[in-house]
Amino acid sequence: MSAEELAALLVFATLMSFTPGPNTAMATVLGANHGLRRTLHFIVAVPTGWTVMMLACGLGLGALVLAVPALNLLLRALGVGYLLWMAWRLAGARTLAQADGARVDVTFWQGVGMQFVNIKAWMLALALAAGWVTSAAGHPASNPLQRLAIVCGVMAVFALASNLTYALLGSMLRRWLAGGARLLWFNRTMAALLAATALWMAVA
Repeated sequence: MSAEELAALLVFATLMSFTPGPNTAMATVLGANHGLRRTLHFIVAVPTGWTVMMLACGLGLGALVLAVPALNLLLRALGVGYLLWMAWRLAGARTLAQADGARVDVTFWQGVGMQFVNIKAWMLALALAAGWVTSAAGHPASNPLQRLAIVCGVMAVFALASNLTYALLGSMLRRWLAGGARLLWFNRTMAALLAATALWMAVA
């Protein structure tokens, strides 16, 4: 991979990783409701699941998802359903005690699995597979496996950094949110954002 391609990849990774999406929204929510330490498993789960998905796309799974409309529709439906379920649970968490009681929580494996029903993650992986893995300067790449390894490494680092940043921001609000009805309204606002993301995924 040339220096120009790597620079373009870094810019692309920054824009895609740090813009809001299902992962960053959940990292913020978990950070605010549980604190940074109890959100670390999700922060690690995102790059873990995404790297597995990127490897699968680089090896041809992405083409299968595009070629089989029923599979595409199933993944979309699962992603929308999961986000709406989380939004419903989040909207009812009035106190930190309710959040700590696992009303608002995502396990490590749920975080990994969430990547496979995340339409934004699929779009990103497919774009990377087409633009940086299988082609080089508009021509078929002679070293796709090496390029795939570079892309996976770069994106894993950015996924880790972006979700850590959003979780840290959420955790910094935790003490302030504990007063009065602030947490309830914060959770309801984030629930509305998750529902809006689900709607976007349904029509994207």
